[in-house]
Amino acid sequence: MNNFKKIGLTALAASLVSTSAFAGELTASGAASIKAAHVTEDGGANTGKAFSMGNSVTFTGGGELDNGMSVSVSFELDQGTADGTKSPFDSHSVTVSSDALGSLTFAGHGGDSAQSQVKDITGKIWDYQGTSQGALSTSTSNNMMLYTLPTLVDGLSVKTSYVPKGAAASEYASAVDFAVAYTGVDGLTVGYAMGEDNSTKATLADVDTMYAKYAYGPVTVAYSFSERDEATAANDREHTAYSVAYTLSDNVSVSYGVSEQATPGTTSDSDEEVSGITASYTSGGMTIAGVMVDIENQGFAANTKSEAWELSLSFAF
Repeated sequence: MNNFKKIGLTALAASLVSTSAFAGELTASGAASIKAAHVTEDGGANTGKAFSMGNSVTFTGGGELDNGMSVSVSFELDQGTADGTKSPFDSHSVTVSSDALGSLTFAGHGGDSAQSQVKDITGKIWDYQGTSQGALSTSTSNNMMLYTLPTLVDGLSVKTSYVPKGAAASEYASAVDFAVAYTGVDGLTVGYAMGEDNSTKATLADVDTMYAKYAYGPVTVAYSFSERDEATAANDREHTAYSVAYTLSDNVSVSYGVSEQATPGTTSDSDEEVSGITASYTSGGMTIAGVMVDIENQGFAANTKSEAWELSLSFAF
C-alpha cells in the first residue's frame, strides 16, 4: 500500500471517529406495572376480575444540529397494540423544531390531531373498563403531521394538523384541524379547537372543542364542551366534562370527574354519564393508583348502570 492510500484511510478513520462522537443516543424508559380490574353490569351481572401487566418500553433521543434546529425521535415497543400485524412498534414520531420556525411532528403511528390533543383536558374518567362513549375527536391516522407555530404573542399557542386521505375506498378526504390556546394569566389555560372527522364517507363530521383549566395552589379545575355535527342529525353528539383535582402532598393526589355525552338530534335522548374518583400515592419510583367509576345509560341505553374499579401498582425505571 502506498503512502497516499495510507493517508487517505487514516483520514477516513479519523473522520468516522470524530463523527461518532457527535452521534445521538437513544434512552429507554418504562415501568413495571400490574393492574386488577372489576366490572359489575346492570342487573348485578358480574364479569369477574381481570389482571394485566404493562408491556411497553419507549426509546427517545435527539439533539441540536449545527444550524440551530432541534430533532427528536420516539419509538414505543408495545406488544398487542402494534402498528400493523407484524410490527413490534406502537407509537413512533419525529419532531423538528426551532424558535424561528416552530415545531413540526411527523407521527408514523399514535399521533394526535390539533383537536384530539385537547379533547381530554379534564382527564379520561370515561376510559375505564367498558365505557362505550369517549370524548369526541377528529380524524387521526398513521403518517400524519402536527405543526405548532412559533410564538406570535406571549402566552398564545397556535397549532394545525394534517391527516392525509387513506387508501381505503370508504375514506373520504384529507382532514385539517386548528387549535388556539392562551396561558397569559397565571394558572389559567383557555382554548378552542376545531377540525374534521373524514375517516369514512358515511359519517363525515365537523368537531369543535372549547375548554378552560385553572390551577390555584393544590386545586385544579377543568371544563370542556365538544360538539360533533354530521349530515344526519340523529348522529350528532355533545360531550361535556369537568373535573376537580386536589394534590394533598408531593406523594398523594385525588380527583373527581364527570363525563356526559348526549344525542340531541334524537327524540329519546338518554344521556350517557360517567362519574368517578381517582387517587394515587407515589413513593420513590413506586405508584399505587385506584379508580372507582359509575356508568349510567351506557351506549345511550336508558335505565342501565354499570360499576367498575381498577387498582394498579407500578415501578418506574
